[in-house]
Amino acid sequence: MSDGGDRPEGGLRPPPQPPAPAGWEDAPVVDDGERLDGAYGRPQADAAPPPPPAPPPPAPPQARRSRNPVDRLTEGLPHGLRVTIDWIVTIAGAIAIVLLVKAYVVNPYRIPSSSMEPTLHCAQPAGGCEARFSDRVLANRFIYHLRSPRRGEIIVFKTPPAARVKCGAGGTFVKRLIGLPGETIEVRLRQGEGYVYIDGKLLREPYIASARRDGSQGPFGPFRIPRGAYFMMGDNRGQSCDSRQWGTVPRENLIGKVFATYWPPNRISLH
Repeated sequence: MSDGGDRPEGGLRPPPQPPAPAGWEDAPVVDDGERLDGAYGRPQADAAPPPPPAPPPPAPPQARRSRNPVDRLTEGLPHGLRVTIDWIVTIAGAIAIVLLVKAYVVNPYRIPSSSMEPTLHCAQPAGGCEARFSDRVLANRFIYHLRSPRRGEIIVFKTPPAARVKCGAGGTFVKRLIGLPGETIEVRLRQGEGYVYIDGKLLREPYIASARRDGSQGPFGPFRIPRGAYFMMGDNRGQSCDSRQWGTVPRENLIGKVFATYWPPNRISLH
């Protein structure tokens, strides 16, 4: 007789189940399509996209081609030779600039006599100008291409041929412009001093010291200055060989206007 407590409904026992393999007792059951995350049975999240590839390294900058024509001509030569050529070209260019400035703009001159004392000084320790003490001046060679010469300006000029005969010297002189083209000039003596008259009127000359109005050369004129010519005189009237002896200076003989004394240092000044 059965007790009825252990029998399932219907009166049949279920067949016995085979034992589970070792290690499978706690294995989780997953739906189709799920993946297991390692040994822990967690669902694996979607993998992140791979990082983009690193950009290629920048190309080295290309050397810029020099615009210097010397660099282009010497390209490929050894560095030392290129430096030497560059120095030679630089020095030659500097010399060329100095020569151009001297020829067309500014030129230095040394005062060779005492004819312009006291404005321009010439040291005379033994009857001649000592070069190292004489004034050095600068003359503007370009200014008379822009305007006409003016009375009272100190001018460097080429002497006319008669100057060599009358003065025993020629070439280049430095004097003050006193008379302009078309004017009548005259030197009158008064108490042994010479005074300049232009067209009958006394010329004021503040640059002439009283001691330099020596009238030992006597009166001059009246003399009418030709067109295109200029009458030059030194500030040291008694010691100047000038237009009173050898005549006027043509316009084309004018070199430039003296505008500064630059040597010696204690004589530096503008004119």
